[in-house]
Amino acid sequence: MPLSSSHTPPDLIWQVRAFIYRSFAETAQPPDPQSVARHFQLGPDEVAQVYRELDQHHAFFLEPGTLDIRIANPFSAIPTDFVVEANGKRYWANCGWDALGIPAALHADARINAACAYSGEPITFHVQNGQLDPTSAVVHFVVPFARWYEDMIFT
Repeated sequence: MPLSSSHTPPDLIWQVRAFIYRSFAETAQPPDPQSVARHFQLGPDEVAQVYRELDQHHAFFLEPGTLDIRIANPFSAIPTDFVVEANGKRYWANCGWDALGIPAALHADARINAACAYSGEPITFHVQNGQLDPTSAVVHFVVPFARWYEDMIFT
């Protein structure tokens, strides 16, 4: 199935997606729609269409009713309990799984600070040379993967 279901060129959609992920990697935040418009010389309606298509295809998740990117897995644009320190920056992950995905996406060593969902106790993980240091911690998924997009904020 092609990514684009409209008249938006698929190449443009993939380029915008890559630009957004580069922004997350470089700044720990997504670019705003105006920055995307300037970079690609697009009008506001064109950016909105590309964002909606990327959201529809789960390339990222928009705040409901807006063009604000909340999630571009594994990155979160809002503070969470999963803080990843890598490349001298502080990133937020959406969950324990995504916290491990950030160092993988960045190809970087990382320190991951989280809290046990049951006890609230702090948990720290370290990723070095692409490997998770030994730990006795367990990542638990309350929602099965196949249902994550039913409620991304809860999941």
